Amino acid sequence: MNIARINDYRNYKISDSDVVKRVLSGEKELYEILMRRHNQTLYRVLRGYLKNEEEVQDLMQETYLKAYEKLYQFKHEAKFSTWLIRIGINEALTKIKVQERESRFKNADHEQNFYKLNKIPDSMPVNPERRMMRKEAIQILEQAIDQLSSKYRSVYIMREIEGLSIKEIADSMDLSESNVKVRIHRAKTMIKEELYQQNKSEDLFEFGFNKCDNLVERVMEAIY
Repeated sequence: MNIARINDYRNYKISDSDVVKRVLSGEKELYEILMRRHNQTLYRVLRGYLKNEEEVQDLMQETYLKAYEKLYQFKHEAKFSTWLIRIGINEALTKIKVQERESRFKNADHEQNFYKLNKIPDSMPVNPERRMMRKEAIQILEQAIDQLSSKYRSVYIMREIEGLSIKEIADSMDLSESNVKVRIHRAKTMIKEELYQQNKSEDLFEFGFNKCDNLVERVMEAIY
């Protein structure tokens, strides 16, 4: 398929619903449009359940294949993204159950990698020092999010990072909207507590090393 045409569709020249109809009518190549439109959202949602990068990507592939097989079941009054996310969540929960069952027999520890959340780049140039501080801040937040159980981590990522509405999250996870709100509030509270614990240190606002030396030198020079 022509790349320019794909980009045209990605820029919402055609709705998800229409893309689905055309895929079902035989234009299979258009399925790529749906994938490219929803890759970021699906990645972040699944990252709320699994921490291993390879596992998340494998699960994304499984989700898209499952969605393609069931595309005829998509009801066009719903949002495609919500329908896709629900399939992804079901796949994730199934995988987690399998892993838990295997771990009970093998007592194996699974290696976990931290996901670097994609952020929209700043419109203004950032100097190296600020860029490093921003990177460190993101890593600290990621670590705090990863301390949450998947029950809270998933809703937090969907709402606060991906920006899904309360209703979309509720529909995707088969929860009530009030339940979603409670989980988001609880997740925020736990993240704040984790950030506080991570940063509670005697090193904060420390006046030592170079700062101390420089001040002593200036004072001594003034005295003499």
